[in-house]
Amino acid sequence: MGTRIRIQARFTAAAAAGVLGTGLLTAAVTSPAESAVTATTGPSCGTVVITKADGSPWTCTFADEFTGTKLDTTKWVPQLTATSGFDQGGVCYTDSSTNLAVTQGALKLTLKRASWATTCKSTRGNFSTKYSSGMVSTYTKFTQAYGRFEIRAKFGTTKQPGHQSAFWLYPEVPGNIWPYSGEIDIAEWYSKYPDRVIPFLHYGGTYYDPYATNNNCKVANVGSAWHTYALEWTPQTIKFIYDDQVCLTNSTASGKDPFNKNYMVALTQLLGTGVNAPNVFTPSTGSMTVDYVRVWA
Repeated sequence: MGTRIRIQARFTAAAAAGVLGTGLLTAAVTSPAESAVTATTGPSCGTVVITKADGSPWTCTFADEFTGTKLDTTKWVPQLTATSGFDQGGVCYTDSSTNLAVTQGALKLTLKRASWATTCKSTRGNFSTKYSSGMVSTYTKFTQAYGRFEIRAKFGTTKQPGHQSAFWLYPEVPGNIWPYSGEIDIAEWYSKYPDRVIPFLHYGGTYYDPYATNNNCKVANVGSAWHTYALEWTPQTIKFIYDDQVCLTNSTASGKDPFNKNYMVALTQLLGTGVNAPNVFTPSTGSMTVDYVRVWA
């Protein structure tokens, strides 16, 4: 089962990365130094001081507690199929309140299957689909090289295949063809494997790196209880931490191309594909709910 999960994670991310790389990342940027940040000053990441391995505190660089009634577009960009062409599995990504909402102090991204198909506008050609969903990113709003990236979230509740939730980072300027461009999947949940959450590093050496992923990070009640999913990324190591427990540490790739440049943050509710494709028992709706997103340098 572990191998099957690894293959599915790679193909899912590849589809997303291919579109993001061609459809969204067009802004010119400067090369980052360590902990280089493009963000507004003065965000608050809560009252708890989190320290680095050397004992010094992390410094908050980006935060959203989703306390309003709509998405803060000074921090986030809704990723729409109409403008990006992203449609993995034939899903139409929209900013409709049924797919993307800020309510009760949280961001809710919802996948929905309608009773009948409608036309979805896309930069890659309009298509007919019953599925719609939500996705946001910090494209053009915030990017950072190295630091701590964290969300507090609930993923789905179904045990049927067909739903997928993702908290991931993608390069501000890819520069190369995926996977050489790089991608950091901090936490991905597949409903076919509801008892675990999976990290994944995508880069040129992924196939040969035994620490590119870990299929065995068990997380109980991913949809009914809040959990924290974090990445601590330095020039020396890339560490994935779920509920304060280290899931995976990679000391091979960090600090080297492509993991030495600015990345943006993305949150996506997806329709499963491949071995996690939906079946006749898959629920018509599925959501990821995010209590906060916090980033430190």
